[in-house]
Amino acid sequence: MLMESPPITLAIADDHEILRSGVSQLLSRYGFKVLIEANNGQDLLEQLKKCSQLPDICILDINMPEKNGYETLAEIRQLWPDMKILALSMYDNEHGIIRMYKSGANGYLLKDSNPKKLEEALKAIYQYDFYHSDLISSEVYRALRSKKKGDMPLPKITDKEMEFLALCATDLTYKEMAEKMYLSPRTVERYSEVLYEKLNVRSRSGLVLFALSMGIVPKH
Repeated sequence: MLMESPPITLAIADDHEILRSGVSQLLSRYGFKVLIEANNGQDLLEQLKKCSQLPDICILDINMPEKNGYETLAEIRQLWPDMKILALSMYDNEHGIIRMYKSGANGYLLKDSNPKKLEEALKAIYQYDFYHSDLISSEVYRALRSKKKGDMPLPKITDKEMEFLALCATDLTYKEMAEKMYLSPRTVERYSEVLYEKLNVRSRSGLVLFALSMGIVPKH
């Protein structure tokens, strides 16, 4: 007789009690086990320090009093580097998405997403440490998942494209990237167009997500 797998355990931090409670009840119905409900980042950190069993995944709102999602994520990465994090936000803001992924989030999801998307995101993060949302194509996502096994090649990327990808994960504008790469702004824009096609992404956020998931970071 097969033993059932233990449920994926969660912590939820959101300052809106109705939303937090609703998410908790929804995920409980999907078979997850909510260990912690916190009304801000500071509350979450205090509860994590006291709990006897750390959750598998923390769901973090970004805009919270006392400690917002960015600050909370930074502290979690210091205290529990392997903790998995799903950012949940109202804002489809490229800067916010990039900042959360650069800070170490494993996924980013909008609060108005279909509930099944939330279940999908949590299971992907638990199993693969990464949730792609709609920022990156399913083909590249499958390649990233298979990278550990080495059974699926990633798109071929030139050295210059790799340099451009690394700079995408900074706060530089395309014009500033061009200056750093000793290229014309139009050439740098062309790199972005080529990589959009190669990786089947639609925005700089998608490029950044690919770069971070591959460990491509700018050289200091």
